[in-house]
Amino acid sequence: MLKRLTVAIAMIAASTAVGVAQDAEKGKTVFNQCMICHSIGPGAQNKIGPELNGLDGRKAGTVANFSYSDANKNSGIVWNEASFKDYIKDPRAKVPGTKMVFAGVKNEQQANDLWAYVSQFDADGNVKK
Repeated sequence: MLKRLTVAIAMIAASTAVGVAQDAEKGKTVFNQCMICHSIGPGAQNKIGPELNGLDGRKAGTVANFSYSDANKNSGIVWNEASFKDYIKDPRAKVPGTKMVFAGVKNEQQANDLWAYVSQFDADGNVKK
């Protein structure tokens, strides 16, 4: 009985891990829908939206030379995996009054992969080692 329980727990743990795995390469593909407004990586510049280098740990509304909405500047968000995934599902619901016009990434796996991609860049646009 104990052996069956152990196997069952292991199978549940393995299936859960698969559901939350992150793939930066797949995230790069998901980022294609963001590229019209955002840039990331070496030489990234503000576009319609701010450049996204160094996003992990950055306070929302703080990229230099970008004109943010008051809603975004005053949101109190500090970007991390949880805040990003919550925001990216529906930006206007998370921050009413944001300038960001984007329907959101509803697919959880795509959001996971997108986070893996954007969070790998440091503030200078280099992939973290």
